[in-house]
Amino acid sequence: MTTQTTAPETPTPATGAPTGLIGIPEKAGRALALGGSVLTIISTFLAWTWTSAFPGDLTVYGYPGGLQVLVLIGGALTTLFCLASYNVKGLGWLVPAGADAAIKVAALATFTTTWYTVIAISTDLGGLVNLEPGGFIVAIASLTALLGALALPFERPEPDPIDPDDTGWELFKYQVRHKRESLKAALASGTPRRVGTLPSYAEILIIVAVLALGLTVFTYGIGTEYDELFIGFLIMAGLGFAALNKAGLVAQASQITARHQNITICGAFVAAAMFPFTQTDDQYATIGVYILIFATVALGLNIVVGLAGLLDLGYVAFLGVGAYAAALVSGSPNSPFDVHFPFWAAVLVGALASLVFGVLIGAPTLRLRGDYLAIVTLGFGEIFRITANNLDGTSGPDLTNGSNGISSIPNLNILGFDFGLEHTIAGFTIGRFANYFFLMLLITAVVVLVFRRSGDSRIGRAWVAIREDETAALAMGINGFRVKLIAFAVGASLAGLAGTVQAHVTYTVTPEQYLFAGAIPPNSAFLLAAVVLGGMGTISGPLIGAALLYLIPNKLQFLGDYQLFAFGLALILLMRFRPEGMIPNRRRQLEFHEEAEAPTVLSKAGA
Repeated sequence: MTTQTTAPETPTPATGAPTGLIGIPEKAGRALALGGSVLTIISTFLAWTWTSAFPGDLTVYGYPGGLQVLVLIGGALTTLFCLASYNVKGLGWLVPAGADAAIKVAALATFTTTWYTVIAISTDLGGLVNLEPGGFIVAIASLTALLGALALPFERPEPDPIDPDDTGWELFKYQVRHKRESLKAALASGTPRRVGTLPSYAEILIIVAVLALGLTVFTYGIGTEYDELFIGFLIMAGLGFAALNKAGLVAQASQITARHQNITICGAFVAAAMFPFTQTDDQYATIGVYILIFATVALGLNIVVGLAGLLDLGYVAFLGVGAYAAALVSGSPNSPFDVHFPFWAAVLVGALASLVFGVLIGAPTLRLRGDYLAIVTLGFGEIFRITANNLDGTSGPDLTNGSNGISSIPNLNILGFDFGLEHTIAGFTIGRFANYFFLMLLITAVVVLVFRRSGDSRIGRAWVAIREDETAALAMGINGFRVKLIAFAVGASLAGLAGTVQAHVTYTVTPEQYLFAGAIPPNSAFLLAAVVLGGMGTISGPLIGAALLYLIPNKLQFLGDYQLFAFGLALILLMRFRPEGMIPNRRRQLEFHEEAEAPTVLSKAGA
């Protein structure tokens, strides 16, 4: 495993001189950050309020609960980074990119979560008088840690000496050449850090640990029992991820998973399959299956937008076409066709119907580019919804039952396995939505396989060429219209595949489920946001983006009219600080952060 650190630290002023954002000497600030974070950890074992009326029961001494657990995690993370900054033996691996920036963000996460909890207690219970001494201590301790962190020096990497007019590819070649020369110089000096020191089994264990951590975080977030805990979870999870990223751990994990991509994908599906077994009832498995439907459709849209670069604002209509097609042939009493196809046949009907519509819509419109294509696809999405609303036997033929939709869609029964009944597996009771969760997970695996094989194929490289520069691609002999039509057809068929399961999960298919925008996904706006937020052109990006975009609005319903405001503000902040997406590919990362790419300097042996 290649371990990277930042460039050697610049000389600091004389001892006692302020070097950070506030006028505190660096050494004193580091000590304050460490002491404040340790005291914060201790404070989580004290009572923060005298009454159990506040959710989570923060009245117990010696046992943290509710929001105290989140503060404990933040304090522990800050403490570890502080100890690593003191070069404590065995902790250097925690900060391959440097400790100071990670300490700042971790301290901010702890402070924000702590003060949010204190303010929530005071607001819900009627004043600061409801705080126990532990509440005051943790507030002061987290503030002390943050002030100490702000006293640490702000070090920004110097940009590479390159021509600002160079393309991203020229920058990439320069950086590769520079890193190679740095490695040769380090080898000549005899003091390099060994490269690739971890054996394969150790890297696989790291992948397992990362997947287990991801499953734990997702399970905790989806199972938060009250609103205050979910908001605290969002604060700690968001800023905690940023702290790990500043420390360089996210980049290290990305390098390891890239070297073992097949193992990572298989492990991710195994971890996802464990999710229903972590739930005590079917309530949160319901959210899980909807997240998988949303994520699968987003991954199909990623072919159109992320690989081919075609802005499609009506993609949710293909999901609706597949759902309606499957509902019409699955034995619903509201269907004008008196047929009941088996599931495999309904899947084929839904996917083929969406594929046909994708070709019919794409053939006359894909000669358009950019904003014009976006407007046309937006119009198609609205036309589909209005048409489905009018096919009620009054305004048009009796096909979709109008605004009432097609209801009473029967549960699936595959080889005698009834998805509508509870089943016991290894002592665990699996309910209806958990059954559909496993089915949707299997379909997601198929979509991931199609995406990988398509992206690595000749047609996939043609998509990328069209996305980067269509004029140049056409000049090189690529049939742009045919290539884009294939992308449109493949993306549409994958959406229709997910729609067949959605029809059986929801029991009812109505036109209102397929809007361009709405408070709850899936809809075209949220699907596009999931692709951009997660990372265009990647597999894991849209899956993670879709999970967040479905889970967060679902949990923020208590905000009422302010729900979309808070959600939109969060998206703005994320796009401001990470415009390339949460899981970007290398090309897009260079496009957005060319000026931030700094030379990599190998640390001394044993660091």
